[in-house]
Amino acid sequence: MELQARSLWLVTEPLHAVCYFEERCRQLGRDLGLKGFWMGYFAARTAPLGAVEPAAATAVLGGFAPGMVARALPAAWSIVTPAHVLDERGSRAAHALRSIDPELEHTAAELLPPLQAIVDDAPATARPLFAANRALCDHADPVERLWQLATTVREFRGDVHQAVLADEGLDGCEALVLAAASGRVPKDTMREDRGWSEEEWAAATDRLRSRGLVDAYGDATHLGRLERERIEEATDRLADRLLHALPETETEALLHGLEPLVRRILAADVLPFPNPIGLPHLDEPVRRVPGS
Repeated sequence: MELQARSLWLVTEPLHAVCYFEERCRQLGRDLGLKGFWMGYFAARTAPLGAVEPAAATAVLGGFAPGMVARALPAAWSIVTPAHVLDERGSRAAHALRSIDPELEHTAAELLPPLQAIVDDAPATARPLFAANRALCDHADPVERLWQLATTVREFRGDVHQAVLADEGLDGCEALVLAAASGRVPKDTMREDRGWSEEEWAAATDRLRSRGLVDAYGDATHLGRLERERIEEATDRLADRLLHALPETETEALLHGLEPLVRRILAADVLPFPNPIGLPHLDEPVRRVPGS
């Protein structure tokens, strides 16, 4: 089942990620009067939690430098309410998906019941972004609801991934350094994308080097690559809980049903490759586990 858990990520992450990369979605923050993309990102990503403070947002999101989050929150809440951000986030994501797949309104009908069953059955304890997003899965618009369900599924995986990183003794910066060192995310842009200073990045690299996870050039060692594999396997194991609600045949049908939409999203060149979310370019059937 862990293979299917990874596959579920591969067919829900691109659906969710249009909200970060599609042009109109990227303009959300500026259109709402916020200062640029990142202020809009932090407001939109954390809005399901309410008007969250920066310390809590940093802990929940993982990977972002505290100062980067603090520049956006709580200032964003003095300009726009979480409810307004959520309305815009969902409607813009649905518009982006309809632009990519004009028939999605009809095919969504088959995808919604199994996704809803997954979301309804999954436990919320210690999964804050999942729990907060689950409360939003009641949209009348089927495409917006489809996007919200996919988002809720991906936030479940994100929550358990953060738990795995913490269990492995990696802080936010260290986790990014190791991911970049092993080629999972872009090495040349990841530091700035997540707001870490050169000094913080270098210090995290030194800590990983002392553990034998990166070499003198900042590349992952054999031990470091094994560590990354262990992190992904543990994430798959915990994310597998999502699929307990469905018989295996229904899980396969859901993965198969999402595949054409995912391929249309990738063909539309909305998502860049490589990308900071670590999503691989799928040149093979989406139900295969990507290489490390």
